[in-house]
Amino acid sequence: MSDLRRSWVAGANDAGTDFPLNNLPYGVFSTAALSPRCGVAIGDHILDVASAEERGLTGTDGLLRDARWNPLMAAGPQAWHDFRARLIQLLAEGAEKRAAVEPLLMPMSDARLHMPFAVTEYTDFYACRQHATNVGTMFRGPENALPPNWLHIPIGYNGRASTVVVSGTEIRRPLGQTKAKDATAPEFGPTKRLDIELEIGAIVGTPSQMGQPVTVAQARQMIFGYVLLNDWSARDIQAWEYQPLGPFQAKAFATSISPWIVTAEALAPFAAPAPAREVPLLPYLQEDSPGLYDVALSVEMNGQTISTTNMRELYYSSAQQLAHHASSGCAMRTGDLLGSGTISGPAPENCGSLLEMTWGGANPITVGGEPRTFIEDGDTLTLKGHAQGAGFRVGFGACTGTIRPAPDI
Repeated sequence: MSDLRRSWVAGANDAGTDFPLNNLPYGVFSTAALSPRCGVAIGDHILDVASAEERGLTGTDGLLRDARWNPLMAAGPQAWHDFRARLIQLLAEGAEKRAAVEPLLMPMSDARLHMPFAVTEYTDFYACRQHATNVGTMFRGPENALPPNWLHIPIGYNGRASTVVVSGTEIRRPLGQTKAKDATAPEFGPTKRLDIELEIGAIVGTPSQMGQPVTVAQARQMIFGYVLLNDWSARDIQAWEYQPLGPFQAKAFATSISPWIVTAEALAPFAAPAPAREVPLLPYLQEDSPGLYDVALSVEMNGQTISTTNMRELYYSSAQQLAHHASSGCAMRTGDLLGSGTISGPAPENCGSLLEMTWGGANPITVGGEPRTFIEDGDTLTLKGHAQGAGFRVGFGACTGTIRPAPDI
């Protein structure tokens, strides 16, 4: 485990900050005086790297000109490493160019955060065994909880890139078809069982070619970084529509991500092995090094923590998911977003969805002194996550969304 890298920037050496020099996550920000541009979080400030590039400080030669990180992502792992090394050099204690960099720091409190990258495609997986077991038990019984393919293959579905939004974006309660158990026909209206899913999103940097599979090792090199991801879910719409082709409108209305991309390089010291395999994976999915990360995760509802878990609970890593996605010859593109699937631990207080925490609404939790099952209008849900080092943490910031009433029918 690495030690704290000390910086001259205010707040960057504080043990409780998400953004020490060890992290340097990438986002897009604006202020009252500045249009949206690429920025890097450090302590309680944001470094305007678009302006730093214009001054010849970053060595990126126009890759940061746009208000998105896709051009740097497409430049590949060596460019990613070189840029991050340059940032560390500029922001470390005793930096020679501090005088040139210091005017480019903006207080984070003065900034508005935007989508950090253009999402090309979005695929969501179902890669946590505890979550899959919980949901399967609810709907099919414990003897048939896991589908026959689950221990062999990372299951996923293609979602909607058009409704992936940055933290802080308000979410409208979706409309859709639902059917009560005792009803003879469905009805159309607002979902009554709105839920969250606590996930990690992996961002593809370098693309693959159509018709060309990639190995797990190659897939790991393709991943630019990670974000927190909330796969908002309308459970009653999902229950009616999902057979035989899986989730559709119940998931398509919104997906929230955290505003900061934590790079794979920043997370590398926190690599963790996958759980033991009940059955061996086919060779193309086998990993030769730890593919998960020791990232503590939590869910808050209206400021109250209702769940804690860890990314180590995943059964399949993002690299395995990416390798499987490309195995058919599917072309992966710069800006593709891969959701991990809900991350749940062994107890209700370790579950990443209200569906599991309340066991389908049968066992309400207490929030603000009141019993709750699913999300009500006005509720704010917040996901948080960080990897803990020796005296520092590598964090994602918050992924937050507030639910507003459904549109008029």
